[in-house]
Amino acid sequence: MDSDFGARVHYWRTRRRMTRATFAALMGRSLRWVEELEGGRRQADPQLSVIRLAALRLGVSMDRLVGEPFDAECAALSEIDAVRQALHRHDVITGTSDDGPALPVAQLEQRLFHARTGFYAGHFAQLSSAIPELLVESTRATERHRGADQLRAYGVLALVLDLTEAASIKWGDAELALLAGHRAVAAAERSASPVVMASAARHLADAMTAHGQPEPAVTFALASADRLHDDLLRAGPTGVSVLGMLHLKAALAAAAAAEADDQDPGRFARQVPAQLDQAAEHADRLGHDDNLLWTSFGPTNVSLYRVAAAVQLSEGDRAVSAADDIPAEALAGLPRERRAHLLTDRAHGEMQAGLRGRAVDTLIDAERLAPEEVQCRPRTRTLVEGLRLTGTGTMAADTLLRGLSERCGLPG
Repeated sequence: MDSDFGARVHYWRTRRRMTRATFAALMGRSLRWVEELEGGRRQADPQLSVIRLAALRLGVSMDRLVGEPFDAECAALSEIDAVRQALHRHDVITGTSDDGPALPVAQLEQRLFHARTGFYAGHFAQLSSAIPELLVESTRATERHRGADQLRAYGVLALVLDLTEAASIKWGDAELALLAGHRAVAAAERSASPVVMASAARHLADAMTAHGQPEPAVTFALASADRLHDDLLRAGPTGVSVLGMLHLKAALAAAAAAEADDQDPGRFARQVPAQLDQAAEHADRLGHDDNLLWTSFGPTNVSLYRVAAAVQLSEGDRAVSAADDIPAEALAGLPRERRAHLLTDRAHGEMQAGLRGRAVDTLIDAERLAPEEVQCRPRTRTLVEGLRLTGTGTMAADTLLRGLSERCGLPG
C-alpha cells in the first residue's frame, strides 16, 4: 500500500461532493488528519478498520479504495468509471434512444475492428475512451435498424460488450467484467448468430472466473459448447474457433475451481487436461493459427492455455516446460497481446518454480512487447511486487527488478 490509498479517498470524496470537514467528522478524525491522508503523508499502510470505515462513509466497496493503483500511462480510475457509467446509461440498459441517427452497421463494425486492433496491440488504456461511444452507438443501431441490419447491430453490440469484458479483465475490474459479460450474452441471443453467442459465452465464463465463480463458469462454458456445438461446426472456421475457445475457458475455470476447492480439488483438476485436449481437437480441425472473431485460436493458443492452466494449478515446473515447447516461429505469428500474456504466465511459472531471476528477465521481455500488460495489469504488478519482496538471488536481476518496479509505479 502507498499514498495511492489517500489519492483514492480524495477521488471518491470529491466525487461525492463531500468537504474535507464533513469527511473528517464522519471518520471521527481531525481536518489535518484528512489533509495528510489525501496528501499521502499518513496511513501509508492503513488498518483494515480505517479502510472499512472510509469505504462506508464514501459509499464504495473496499476494493475500490485499496485496489491496484494506475500510473499516468495506464487507464485512470475516472476513465474506467466512464465505461461503467456508459453501461449504466438509461438508453444503453433499455435499448431506447430519442435523439440522433443510427450509424450504418458497417461503420460500427469498422470502429469495433480498430478498437479490437488496439487491444491486441496491448494498448488497453485507450479503450476506456473508445468503449463508451461504441456502447452508445451500437445500442442506438439495434433500436433504429430493422431486419438483417438489426441482427448485425445486435452482433456488434455483443462484441463491443465482449471487448468491454476483456478490457475490464486487463484493468483488474472483475465486477465490471461480469456486468459486461452478462450484457453481452443477452445481446448475442438477439443477434441470432451462434458464433456471436459462443463468443459472448466464452467472455462471460472468463469474467465469472475472474469474479471468483469458477465452478459456475465451467458449467456455463460447457453448457454453451454443448448447446451450440452443431451450429458452430456448420459455421466453418470461425465457428470452430469460438467452440475451441469455450473449451479453453472451461479448462482455466476448472483449474481455478480446483485451486479454490479445499475438500476435493481433484474433481476439477481432472477436467483441465480433458478440456485442453478437446480444444486441441478443434485446433487440429482448424489446421492453423488464426484470429477469427478475435480469438487467436489455433494450436499455438491451445499451448498458451496449457501454460496458463499449469500456473493456475501452481505447477510452475510444468508451466515452464510447456512454454519451452512452443516454437518461436509459431509465437511470432500471434498478436502482441497474446505473446506478452504468455510471457507473463511464464514468469508466474518461473516464480513458482523458484527461478526468480529468470522470471525478471521474462517480465522485461514481456514489457518490451506490451508495456501495459506488465506495468498496468494488477495481476502482473502483483507478481513484480512479490519478486521484489522475496528477491532474486542475483545483483543483476535485482537491479533490473528495481527499475521494473519503478515503471510499474510500485512503492520503493
